[in-house]
Amino acid sequence: MTDNIERMVIDKRFSSKVEQTDRVLEVAEAFGLGLEDRDFVIYDNLEIEAQAGDVIYINGQSGSGKSLVLRELASQLMGRGYKVANLDDIQFEDVPLVDQIGKDTNDAIRLLSLAGLNDAYLLVRKPNQLSDGQRYRFRLAKVIESNADVWVADEFCAVLDRDTAKVVSFNVQRTARKVGAMVIVATTHTDLVPDLKPRLVIEKDYKAKVSLKRVSDEQ
Repeated sequence: MTDNIERMVIDKRFSSKVEQTDRVLEVAEAFGLGLEDRDFVIYDNLEIEAQAGDVIYINGQSGSGKSLVLRELASQLMGRGYKVANLDDIQFEDVPLVDQIGKDTNDAIRLLSLAGLNDAYLLVRKPNQLSDGQRYRFRLAKVIESNADVWVADEFCAVLDRDTAKVVSFNVQRTARKVGAMVIVATTHTDLVPDLKPRLVIEKDYKAKVSLKRVSDEQ
């Protein structure tokens, strides 16, 4: 991934239509609902700039559209030739963790430790023997190993306890900046900002309300 600044524009609008069946019309009449077609603006030509080593932190309540902007950014970067590793796309093998990550045993331990899987007994377990949080951390380790230009994680660290989430967040951003990867995460939580140290924070409210805050390198 180069150090070029990528400028992206997100414009997303949806049309809402209601099929006017007999029962729908009865409900509309009974409760005074309007059934006219409506256009909903989610993002109105939102301009975003990012480059190698940046962390983009997308925050908002469920249903606000934060996942949409994450997917759109990933899609646009892929369209420009960047290799994107999405946490949700990581597939497991039915073998011990230590056998499906890293160039050798030491490298496997290093990668798993970065994702918070430090206990030796976990290294010899298979994914189906892990908790949801442990499997999540294993996916993170695989993303770190991927050599991708962009690391993408929706609902980032949502299944982890907050202390573990903070440790993992710090390791992820430190490693990403070391290798020059861009990190894009979406989450309902605000407590990970100090550890992820994002260069750009996108606060998404409902409808078209959105704010962008660029953070200096001196955090």
